[in-house]
Amino acid sequence: MTPTRSGQRSIDSWLAEHGEGLIAIRRQLHAHPELSGEEHATTALVVERLRLAGLEPRQLSVGTGLVCDIDPVTAVHARLALRADIDALAMHDEKQVHYRSQVAGVAHACGHDVHTAVVLGTALYFAHHRDELPGPLRFVFQPAEERVPGGALDTIADGALDGVDAIVGVHCDPKLDVGSVGLKSGAISSAADMACITLTGPGGHTARPEETVDMISVASRVVAELPGRVAAQLDDPADVKVVFGAIHSGDAANVIPSQCFLKASIRTPSDVVWQRLPHVVDRALCDLLDGSGAEHRLDYTSGVPPVVNHESITEIVQRAAAAELGSDAITPATRSWGGDDFAWYLREVPGTYVRVGVHDPTSNGPRLDLHAGSFDVDESAIAVGVRLMVRTASTFFS
Repeated sequence: MTPTRSGQRSIDSWLAEHGEGLIAIRRQLHAHPELSGEEHATTALVVERLRLAGLEPRQLSVGTGLVCDIDPVTAVHARLALRADIDALAMHDEKQVHYRSQVAGVAHACGHDVHTAVVLGTALYFAHHRDELPGPLRFVFQPAEERVPGGALDTIADGALDGVDAIVGVHCDPKLDVGSVGLKSGAISSAADMACITLTGPGGHTARPEETVDMISVASRVVAELPGRVAAQLDDPADVKVVFGAIHSGDAANVIPSQCFLKASIRTPSDVVWQRLPHVVDRALCDLLDGSGAEHRLDYTSGVPPVVNHESITEIVQRAAAAELGSDAITPATRSWGGDDFAWYLREVPGTYVRVGVHDPTSNGPRLDLHAGSFDVDESAIAVGVRLMVRTASTFFS
């Protein structure tokens, strides 16, 4: 990295001057979160900051999200993309901090505000240090990551990967201390699908369940037995998780309802299994309900595939992390059962998804989990993320 006249690296000097500003941007986003597809103010804020730095961002045709290129004077044939997701979750912010969400029922509980600040900070750094720009960069601020099957598909359709040779994304990891980076080649997340099951029967009186379809009992069997029946159809039963998150039926204690609605998430780290799951679930459900008297309808929604990191790009980030943060900062990332639509990018171009530690190493408190109302981060992780992305870009083109 280019040193300043005082001998201090320019990235150190720039972060010393602008680091607090990046934290302020993160807090602005955190206090004013927006749901998937509604990220208008977030998009406007990022566009404004990029334009003030002399850049020319392009808003996506879906109305939210944007991409922004920075090109060197000398032509380079490869282009690296850096991606951040910008949407928030439909949940309450339970923290008692001055930057807590001001929008009822909406919160940045997955760290997308941090991802945005990191990628924006990287873009602003290179905008002010064109002499250090190692090659063509594209900054992707993607909407609707939390919406199935993900805003990445709209972003790709809008040309976000046109001319891109590789892509790197960052995600907060509250299980890792600030300064640590989790890396992994291969599958790092899982496919995440949704099954909506509607059961129907004649209904009746709870005094005579034997004369009708005992709907609640049938639904209970589905919840208890379907996960095992699905797993039993696979070569490796550990390759799938079926977990019910919702069940709705009936209103009175003495009435057997005529309908029941169930919703389950279905996850697998295997792309091969993911392709089979709709048929496997349908078959298992039919076998389970055979002879029960209940009729059913299965509405199966395929979500995102697994995020499968490419070895070559992962190795580039590993070299960058070792050079910038030290080899001790690198830790093997564990495979997650969670899903992320970053997977769609990796089906188009090689890339890797990087986990950035956000836990305060001096804290004796619990390590907060993602998608929890109490989720927060040690904001010094933003500077760590910017350093890593700047060094990654340099390493990629070297």
